[in-house]
Amino acid sequence: MNAYSKTPLLDTIRTPEDLRKLKVEQVRQVADELRQETIDAVSVTGGHFGAGLGVVELTTAIHYVFDTPRDRLIWDVGHQAYPHKILTGRRDRIRTLRTGGGLSGFTKRSESDYDPFGAAHSSTSISAGLGMAVARDLSGGKNNVIAVIGDGAMSAGMAYEAMNNAGAMNSRLIVILNDNDMSIAPPVGAMSAYLSRLYSGKTYRTLRDAAKQINKRLPKILANRANRVEEYSRGFMMDGGTLFEELGFYYVGPIDGHNLDHLLPVLKNVRDMETGPILVHVVTQKGKGYGPAEASADKYHAVVKFDVATGTQAKAKPNAPAYQNVFGQSLVKEAQKDDKIVAITAAMPSGTGVDIFNKAFPDRTFDVGIAEQHAVTFAAGLATEGYKPFCAIYSTFLQRGYDQIVHDVAIQNLPVRFAIDRAGLVGADGATHAGSFDNAYLGCLPNMVIMAAADEAELVHMVATQVAINDRPSSLRYPRGEGRGIEMPEVGIPLEIGKGRMIRQGNKIALLSFGTRLAECEKAADELAAHGLSTSIADARFLKPLDTELVLKLARDHDVLITVEEGSVGGFGSHVAQYLTDQGVLDTGMVKFRTMVLPDVFQDHDTPAAMYARAGLDAKGIVAKVFEALGKDVKTETVKLA
Repeated sequence: MNAYSKTPLLDTIRTPEDLRKLKVEQVRQVADELRQETIDAVSVTGGHFGAGLGVVELTTAIHYVFDTPRDRLIWDVGHQAYPHKILTGRRDRIRTLRTGGGLSGFTKRSESDYDPFGAAHSSTSISAGLGMAVARDLSGGKNNVIAVIGDGAMSAGMAYEAMNNAGAMNSRLIVILNDNDMSIAPPVGAMSAYLSRLYSGKTYRTLRDAAKQINKRLPKILANRANRVEEYSRGFMMDGGTLFEELGFYYVGPIDGHNLDHLLPVLKNVRDMETGPILVHVVTQKGKGYGPAEASADKYHAVVKFDVATGTQAKAKPNAPAYQNVFGQSLVKEAQKDDKIVAITAAMPSGTGVDIFNKAFPDRTFDVGIAEQHAVTFAAGLATEGYKPFCAIYSTFLQRGYDQIVHDVAIQNLPVRFAIDRAGLVGADGATHAGSFDNAYLGCLPNMVIMAAADEAELVHMVATQVAINDRPSSLRYPRGEGRGIEMPEVGIPLEIGKGRMIRQGNKIALLSFGTRLAECEKAADELAAHGLSTSIADARFLKPLDTELVLKLARDHDVLITVEEGSVGGFGSHVAQYLTDQGVLDTGMVKFRTMVLPDVFQDHDTPAAMYARAGLDAKGIVAKVFEALGKDVKTETVKLA
């Protein structure tokens, strides 16, 4: 052991098996060292931070009390699982978090046996845990299943659907509600800790069950009075517990999630319960134990690399505005002219730029919580009454509201405006957050206008276009990150629906771009010109309705036509292919047609540039695709040119 180590006890722990060999009085030191290691690691890697710091004691206590990985531990969302990763054999790789080939920023089944369920979207843990508990019961097993869910995730209906089902089935499942902004809990003190320990212990539960049996035999008036005595004693410490009890859970809490003297005995009692389901209400502080995070409004929810001593984050100065900010600012300008415009987001106001709109129009901004299904139908309701709702949701999260898009919006032809952020690959968050599928899943819906901005100036005009579309739903997709730094229009001017634009005229090769790969198409065209291949570039602007006139012209006037998009198979390229085949354009073999889409795999996290290079959707990949269509080898051609 290194005599100078800041984490001497943690250094002896390779897995939770080692942790469980320690004396109970050593657990506090492990937690303190685990917090130090988490701070040091994230200062190097960046990533989600505040939530992980808040569950250091809880993580340590769970692994100390429960027999993981045989006892299944599920972290909802997974962004608070960095301390869990450090304790479960991944400490040597913790400084590779969210980098190419490194650890995922979320739980991941393929990464460790200690991650029984992968999660990066919210509110899935109780459903998955119930599935595991029922599988255990069917197999005659005895292990515990523990789902740790944050109170933010309790704003999603799926959590309550799962609890309702779990309560009805009476399955032995442990849910730990990590309440990290005091949204439910009254102040937590010694009395509630004592009562929690008492109510989670066997003696009380046996007496309680006995009392229930006796009550059945008492005259009604006496039975009601006896019940009330228990309710009052439990209500003294419970406040938030009544709802969970009504759903069929045995409620314990609230308890201080940073006090191991409270946590450990309660978790041991809960572990040894023979019935269920049980909800343990634990109150924690996001950012706990790191001064700058505790003092920050967002508790350092997500950070880039930072200086541990000061908390200063090393953010590079952007060269161009972020797409979400351009969206937010554009919507404010439109809303100043039109009082029917309202904005809706599902718990992501700053991520979508809706926070900018909220500052200008707080009464016309609605954050509905982590409830995308509700967000979409809520927007549909607003649209029926003549309002112009902008529903700003990441592509990956909008997947959760798909039935509502079809049934409540598209079939009724309601003018809900979808602003789809994080379109395409997103980098460090990886496959769970990639906006890969919206071209395909929206493109197949009747009545939908679908646009993609090629740059930040186009985004301004497309927001104005959406405002003007009053007879059907529309969607506008744009990526994560910064724009190109081009000159911005003063005001947005609505575009002609279903019309693209020519960017560059050539006669040999045609590149038809949908979205922000336009910049890579321009680089590719320069390289192709150097090879003597005159190249046209067009920006489709619309997937639906498709600019069929533009598509036909490109196909007839060039030897090669290639579509390029930041989306999966089944999207823009498929619509172009369908049109060309229906028109018989490909029958003669006059034009060689290819589509460029994201590969048919879930790509692991890396930098966006590295991910697009691997996907073959950068300038180099586009050039290679052109030569492949021409039946030539790009390397040979490059050598000839040299």
